Amino acid sequence: MEKYLLRNTAIELLIRIEQDSGYSHLLIGHEINAKHISPKDEGLLTELVYGTIQYKMTLDFYIDSFIDKKKKLSLWVRMLLRMSIYQMVYLDKVPDHAIIHEAVEIAKQRGHKGIASLVNAVLRNIQRNGVPKIENIEDPTKRLSIATSHPEWLVKRWIDHYGYETTKEMCEANLQHKPISIRIQPMKISRVEAMKQLVDEGYVVSTSPFSEQGIIVQKGNVLKSSLFMEGMATIQDQSSMLVGEMIQAMPGQTVLDACSAPGGKATHIAEKMQNNGVVYAHDLHKKKIKLIEEKAQVLNLTNIKAEQLDARKLAERYKPETFDRILVDAPCSGLGVMRGKPDIKYNKSEEDIERLAIIQKDILSTVAPLLKTGGLLVYSTCTVDPGENEEVVKDFLRENNNFQIDEGFYEDLPTELNASPGITQYGLQIFPQTYQTDGFFLTRMVRKS
Repeated sequence: MEKYLLRNTAIELLIRIEQDSGYSHLLIGHEINAKHISPKDEGLLTELVYGTIQYKMTLDFYIDSFIDKKKKLSLWVRMLLRMSIYQMVYLDKVPDHAIIHEAVEIAKQRGHKGIASLVNAVLRNIQRNGVPKIENIEDPTKRLSIATSHPEWLVKRWIDHYGYETTKEMCEANLQHKPISIRIQPMKISRVEAMKQLVDEGYVVSTSPFSEQGIIVQKGNVLKSSLFMEGMATIQDQSSMLVGEMIQAMPGQTVLDACSAPGGKATHIAEKMQNNGVVYAHDLHKKKIKLIEEKAQVLNLTNIKAEQLDARKLAERYKPETFDRILVDAPCSGLGVMRGKPDIKYNKSEEDIERLAIIQKDILSTVAPLLKTGGLLVYSTCTVDPGENEEVVKDFLRENNNFQIDEGFYEDLPTELNASPGITQYGLQIFPQTYQTDGFFLTRMVRKS
């Protein structure tokens, strides 16, 4: 694909993501397939779209320094400027003059001579003088917000909870790529064999400390490996794998995964059970049930029963004390997975966090009576906000005195996590900067007699 057409495609995607609050990873994937974009161009398109979204607030700070505040830019013009400045500031493969030339050509084609002149003037000015200095912003919260392109309300909230340094580290980590991790299907292949196979195929890999089934892939597109072609592994973040380890499901048990899609944790639990016993996997959305079933099929797992059902109605479906283990991987704000889904940070508000916390508490209260006495309940989220994590657990324990944090939870954590800065009396908060994983929270509770 010509670079000109590729950049036009990137602008179209950026507009759709901005206007419709669409999920960037889904839209990019659809566009790549629909237009049969080559692997070489696929990398550049993904870089342009993700990078421009990732640094949106920073790029707007630069643009607004050169544009009269009274002048309203069309959305496509702002996208073109954001994308061009992103390339000039953060990428070094394409020379500035080529970026400017292509931007002006796109401006001429999509707009008129005046727009092309404005785009040319802004970009030439940056080429000559560089971008404005963010260090000159006096307020430290605003400065961190603009420097790392995180909404100011969110930065302030995190500073209030975790302090400035941890917040700064977290915001900076959210701008970096993290290595892909995979989970092997242990009934098909051992981790040692899988790693040897990957190394033989040219991949750079290492073991994950989070799970005995986990492999970190530092280099290479693992989706094209023979492991994936033969259904011997699945993509899963390391912090997510920890859930399957910590629930300690045994062969022959009856397990509930209350909010299961897309099925990564359900299939991991099923593997831990050696495909023996039953995992009842539910999700609110009917179309997502198919994802769970497909994942189970690829991994040759037959002990998962997937069915659409709102987790808040599970007490209508099952009798009290039905399950040996329950997982509530609760719907959350997703503020821990911004590295892979950068648009999340612009589409959330404090009201969303408060609304989700109510749903999370409702789900826990609904499923709690379904657990057998002595059974284990794991609560997890892919967010870093205490309002959805610790506070939810605290409220649940206050209202359910027949539950307590399982003391064995801390003993069972992998050795590497024993000194984690996120360990509290209510569970484990994993920050994205600590282990180069998604931000994640999990805890394990036990039902007392």
